[in-house]
Amino acid sequence: MSSASRPLSAKQIESLNSKGVGTAIKWMSRAQTWLFKKTNGRLGDKFLRGAEVGILTTTGRKSGEPRDSPLLFLQEGTRIVLVASQGGRATNPMWYLNLKANPSMTFQTKREKLHLTARDATDAERDEYWPKLDAMYPDFANYRSYTDRKIPIVICDP
Repeated sequence: MSSASRPLSAKQIESLNSKGVGTAIKWMSRAQTWLFKKTNGRLGDKFLRGAEVGILTTTGRKSGEPRDSPLLFLQEGTRIVLVASQGGRATNPMWYLNLKANPSMTFQTKREKLHLTARDATDAERDEYWPKLDAMYPDFANYRSYTDRKIPIVICDP
């Protein structure tokens, strides 16, 4: 498992940020969420390289409706750490915007459902968590190289 950065060309980055890729991400996320929920996490609980997936439920900032997103996560006790990478796309994911508007959320792992409050990581926490997150899922380093935005790390505590 190599953690060496894989740079993308300008054309590949343009493609990554296309509407079609955004639509594909949305539909794959819906399918994974459905599978996870239908099987109580027996299926749909893993991503590439075996990284564990859980289901984040936010409140839609415009609709007020519950919104589910399957996400990689790092768990430390009752703390959940999330990365708003969106695969290195140029914009923050909708779930992150929802949490900025309303930080109350739930996170369902294969083992438990947690009621948490989200906030952005401090600079010190970013320094602490990036090495752990990169060890968990090495492509996070690639994602940071694909975009000019500062990819948010979200800390979720009870």
